[in-house]
Amino acid sequence: MDGFEPIEVQEIDFIAKLTQGQRIFRMLEKAEMVRTDLRNKLREDFPEISLPEISLKVLRSLTPVRIGKTYTEPAYYGWLC
Repeated sequence: MDGFEPIEVQEIDFIAKLTQGQRIFRMLEKAEMVRTDLRNKLREDFPEISLPEISLKVLRSLTPVRIGKTYTEPAYYGWLC
């Protein structure tokens, strides 16, 4: 496969062999890993913020909110770019 690293080809082959339920479960695991990484980064950078506030920042960062004709900026824009 042109344009893919060998490890990516192995990953694609592995995913292709999974059942639909296993693929969904894998997707949910990956989504939780992203949320956990973002939460840990926020806790590291803002130790004074409570866990509920951090959870709200994670939610805000991962949820596009449309107000009028523009989207709101994520809570931790610098890290996501």
